[in-house]
Amino acid sequence: MHIFLNALGATCASGFTYLRNVLPQFSAQAGVKVTVAVNRRFRDEVAGSANISLCDCGAPEAAARRFLFEQAMLPGCIRRVGADVLISAGNFALRNSPVPQILLSGNSLYTCPEFRRDLRSREEYGLLTDHCVKSFFAKRSISWSDVTIAPSRTFGEELRTWTGKQIHAIYHGFDQNVFFGDGSPLPDEIKDKLDSARDSVRLLFVSHYNYYRNFETLLSAISILRTRPRKKVRLFLTCHLQAEDNPGSYRADRAATLVRKLGIQEEVVELGSLPYSMLHRLYSACDIYVSPAYAESFAHPLVEAMACGMPVVASDLPVHQEICGRAARYFPRFSPEDLCALLMQVANSSTLRRELSNEAKLRAQNFSWGNHVRDLIALARELTQTRGVPRESTCPDRYDHSKLHAI
Repeated sequence: MHIFLNALGATCASGFTYLRNVLPQFSAQAGVKVTVAVNRRFRDEVAGSANISLCDCGAPEAAARRFLFEQAMLPGCIRRVGADVLISAGNFALRNSPVPQILLSGNSLYTCPEFRRDLRSREEYGLLTDHCVKSFFAKRSISWSDVTIAPSRTFGEELRTWTGKQIHAIYHGFDQNVFFGDGSPLPDEIKDKLDSARDSVRLLFVSHYNYYRNFETLLSAISILRTRPRKKVRLFLTCHLQAEDNPGSYRADRAATLVRKLGIQEEVVELGSLPYSMLHRLYSACDIYVSPAYAESFAHPLVEAMACGMPVVASDLPVHQEICGRAARYFPRFSPEDLCALLMQVANSSTLRRELSNEAKLRAQNFSWGNHVRDLIALARELTQTRGVPRESTCPDRYDHSKLHAI
């Protein structure tokens, strides 16, 4: 079977993380050939193999131009390489795919009213317009595809409510060998910043700056924590709160101003981005992982943190609770006071931290890129045999990997 994987939309960290992990799994599958349409920026960073061919189609990087390019040019590319199935991995489908099409839909912002309210409150009307246009085509894409896959059961239900279409869940995965495989130490500059906080509770949040990750609630909680006498705290961020250091159109000046206004410049440590291969070192050097996001479809950093045995404090998103189960403690997503209280509870109890750490390591074992890819391939094989069957019946329940080991 020949799969055409449209990964032209993999222009940010999450998309590249997906490619980095699934391509080795596809490579290990006998009888499967994969042609990958990849953004030229990542062409040299993604490895091909005997059964994986990389295709630089010359697509523009701007989202609107890339979408039009895909609609016009990819059907011909798919025919020329003789693919049997198309997997569209960037939330948008081809309107007229020449072969059965699986859409991977994973952008939770399209179904999130809080994000639109957030954009209005920031007077980001240009970004709001862009978001509404993308939401329209993301919704239509679900109708254009033969099957739509969500990375979690919760987000699949959100998509079903949004579109009225049947959505199926195949979890994103985690590969211990890939994630922990690099033994390189952290750069001295990063180690020095971590070592200088040895007498503090070291909190970690792995994310570039964007609005839905809800940095402002986290920063407000840090301001409250610094007034509590028992423990000092340091929050380590893998970004810089500067517009020029962040992808896309998200402006970090509001968060940077809040840091200064709250007087927490010493407590907030901006590390900047780290290579994926070194992230496990950073997780292991910190005490508590925190995720205040108000929208998510899966949240890879939570799984990475759990695999490193980190206690997790996360917002009360249903997706967070689905992924972490009892390996995390949850707070109302816009309440810095409740976040502060939970962080203090975890920081002040070695017993609780040990329990959360043990449960986290077990929980992380539920996620496998191998399972993810095998399920995609099984679904692709079925679609090649059932093209024309109503979409509601083409993806049976056995492809739903939402049944996690109980913890």
